[in-house]
Amino acid sequence: MAGQEHQRTAKVEPLRKTRPCPECNRPSTRENYPFCSDRCRNLDLSRWLKGSYAIPVADDESKADDDYRD
Repeated sequence: MAGQEHQRTAKVEPLRKTRPCPECNRPSTRENYPFCSDRCRNLDLSRWLKGSYAIPVADDESKADDDYRD
């Protein structure tokens, strides 16, 4: 019975394909996926919080429409 109890509480983590870290290109780890470490994960979070990642917005609607027609 002890073996069955262990099987029910065992933590199963699905396998993911290892990808390079978007910050430093080292292999990613399960704990920090898709990053390789807490440092790289926190660098990316810092950029999000500072607003470094943003979608460009056109002030003039007619100019934005012209860009998509080309």
